Amino acid sequence: MTDSTYKIVELVGSSPTSWEEAAQNAVNQAAISIRDLRICEVVKLDTKLEGDKIVAYRARVQVSFKYTKE
Repeated sequence: MTDSTYKIVELVGSSPTSWEEAAQNAVNQAAISIRDLRICEVVKLDTKLEGDKIVAYRARVQVSFKYTKE
């Protein structure tokens, strides 16, 4: 195994449907500009409320990717 370095970025994804979809949305957005994603760790879940109704599910995630010099 070679020595490797990884960078971790924290993101918040949202969804009107579920926490799983919120996390997936965060990963999908990160994948647009970050190559070689390795791990996604959900660190916090919450919801947005309007009155007594849940209107959005939010997932705070940390994604890691391999850091390489270019």
